[in-house]
Amino acid sequence: MKKLFVVFLVFFSFAYAETFKISSPAFKNGDFIPVKYTCDGLDISPPLQWENVPKGTKSLVLIVEDPDAPVGVFTHWIVYDIPPNTTGISEGFPKKPFVNGIKQGINDFGRIGYGGPCPPPGKPHRYFFKLFALDKETLGIKAGATKSQVIKAVNGHIIGTTQVIGIYGR
Repeated sequence: MKKLFVVFLVFFSFAYAETFKISSPAFKNGDFIPVKYTCDGLDISPPLQWENVPKGTKSLVLIVEDPDAPVGVFTHWIVYDIPPNTTGISEGFPKKPFVNGIKQGINDFGRIGYGGPCPPPGKPHRYFFKLFALDKETLGIKAGATKSQVIKAVNGHIIGTTQVIGIYGR
């Protein structure tokens, strides 16, 4: 009986382990992103929050992409060197290269910071807010990096990922 109880406890621990998760109070996973956070509104970043960052995380990277863009994957936001004890990003995150030690890259609009959804009329697009937990403190690249520079720097250092998806169409 004792052995069965131990097996149950081990199973229970794994089955209900807390998982790395990103979300937004502005929209639920798979729901429409409010106009406020798009090029048709204020074009400010939505608030994001995360929890259960993997043990051993030394920094975080956020990349927001639209895989449905006519030109292929379109990058809307790149944020890196986020401290591991950070639990989210506030609404309207400043569009500056450095914000409290956090760096931002150049999006596919050619600008630093967040560029909201702005799809052509027709079928709604999906926007993937991807958060990466890394085993290194800094990427070792300057603010204003491109997505390819960030991807190269994170290669081999990802210890966890999570994402939330928003939808927007016109």
